[in-house]
Amino acid sequence: MTSAAQDIRVVVVGSGILGVSTAHQLARRGVAVTLVSDTALASGASGRSLAWLNSAAVRSPDYHRLRVLGIDRYRTLAAREPGLGWLRFDGGLAWGAPEDEARFRERFSHQSAIGYAADWLSPSEIAAVTPGVNAAAVPEYGAIFNPGEGWVDLPSLIETLAKEFTALGGELATDTGPAVVRTADGRVTGVHTRSGLSFDADAVVLATGANTPAMLSRLGVSLTDRTPISLLVRTEPIGTPLRAVLNTPRVSIRPTPDGALVLDSAWAEEEIVRHEDGTFEVRRSTVDGLLAEASAVLAGTPVLPPASWAAGPKPIPADGEPVLGELDEVAGCHVAFTHSGATLGLIAGELLAEEIVTGRPHPLLAAFRPGRFGS
Repeated sequence: MTSAAQDIRVVVVGSGILGVSTAHQLARRGVAVTLVSDTALASGASGRSLAWLNSAAVRSPDYHRLRVLGIDRYRTLAAREPGLGWLRFDGGLAWGAPEDEARFRERFSHQSAIGYAADWLSPSEIAAVTPGVNAAAVPEYGAIFNPGEGWVDLPSLIETLAKEFTALGGELATDTGPAVVRTADGRVTGVHTRSGLSFDADAVVLATGANTPAMLSRLGVSLTDRTPISLLVRTEPIGTPLRAVLNTPRVSIRPTPDGALVLDSAWAEEEIVRHEDGTFEVRRSTVDGLLAEASAVLAGTPVLPPASWAAGPKPIPADGEPVLGELDEVAGCHVAFTHSGATLGLIAGELLAEEIVTGRPHPLLAAFRPGRFGS
């Protein structure tokens, strides 16, 4: 604890992985922190995330570096607390449609060039490396296996961090209704909620997922996004040896701590029905289609009974890169808004907390400042 930390009062708004991680890191540094959530913990995008820990795509060097550091923090957690059932590093397997071979070979070359662990597997080699996959579903050219990738069950992680947060003296306020940031003379002074709660603060962190652009707009700050409505389907527990994360042309799959599977896909997002009043619905035919696609890529093509499904906004900034750091327009107001909440969850909270406590911008966040979107 530093003397500077003892003098700071911070309110973190949002109880997904970015908000809880940041609040937890601040509490570890001795800061007086209140974590405010309009509903329950992990009730937003963090509760509907495939939560694949990776940096597999072609990205900017700064973003790739941050994601690799994010994975490192999860590995540190796994080493410190071995046996966590909700955090696994069993690799990731990806393949495309037959016509995607050139694109996948380019991705493999890129991964090799930047030192991102990758193996090119033929269909016949897959079972020995990562069991549970239907080799007949893999194109003749094969698939990319990234042995350093993994997955995390975000609700379990959030629950763990929240317990540590309150044990460290942090204050947790859930089901408060929407929050509004208070300001005076160009800087934050606190937060008040629809339920009537009011919290004074020297700094505020907005980690409110898809609601972040609207909250910033009320402060006169523009943050453009391309947030879609996403769908995550969970199966009943099944007997599959699959341990890796699968990314295939028609479905992505990962295991869960209780032996079930969670599934998503871009085409399923496109089938979500959007109503004029802003609500949306998921057709049972979409759920059944996603289950069928998952069965087709698993060894033995098992029947996959659905346990539940949930749809909602998936936060994505307009340029696809994270938005992390203090606003230029409102002193003391910090933002955490990104699609890659799972991979960045621990490292983003750490770096944001460090900035708030020290008052010094962290160089690892220089490329991701909200000011790049203008006012």
